[in-house]
Amino acid sequence: MKGMDMPGHDMSQMSAQKGGEDSNASDSAMHSMEGRHMDMGPHMKMTALRAPQPGDAERAQKVAETARAVMEKYKDYHVALNDGFKIFLPRVPQKQYHFTNDSYGSEAASRFNPEHPTSLLYEKDGDGYRLVGVMYTAPRRLTEDDLNERIPLSIAQWHEHVNFCRAPAGHRLEALEPHPKFGLRGSINTKEECDAAGGEFLPIVFNWMVHLYPLEKDSAQVWSVDRQHAD
Repeated sequence: MKGMDMPGHDMSQMSAQKGGEDSNASDSAMHSMEGRHMDMGPHMKMTALRAPQPGDAERAQKVAETARAVMEKYKDYHVALNDGFKIFLPRVPQKQYHFTNDSYGSEAASRFNPEHPTSLLYEKDGDGYRLVGVMYTAPRRLTEDDLNERIPLSIAQWHEHVNFCRAPAGHRLEALEPHPKFGLRGSINTKEECDAAGGEFLPIVFNWMVHLYPLEKDSAQVWSVDRQHAD
């Protein structure tokens, strides 16, 4: 779990060598990003929704329009793969698959370029994938004022995954089980509990993220917090 403040959402830090328990543990990390923790429980932190300011709607609309053009380019997921996007944990069944571009994640660490989303969000469609949205990232060191400069917080809410207890060796597959103790769906959400269980506590996992769905018809759906939670 070293280097958790690296560019992008640092999902690679959850992965280990294939075929061992750590590989399965990395799979559990993605499982833990699906579903229940997205209810803004103890494992998720979201930016506060701000009062609208002049120009906010126009700025957000420009980002959405740019993201829509990106999606048009990458409707065929093969094009995304050819352009350097890689499927995160392709062996793990997921509601939504992140096709991540490491170079765009690195760029996002220093500046916001809406033409270069860190990840493209695909859903499984038969033997292929259907593009439904994009994800932008920002380094965890940024304040909410900094994030507001990228996308106005009166329109979009970014999120972080927090209070992660990494299971000790020999117990990492438990994060895949129903009602786990460890991981982002786990019942453990404090350092004291994690230490007592022999785990490694990480206050923040990955960096800031925001999902948007540019093909939707109205702003509320493009920036839907409920959908961001569900996905």
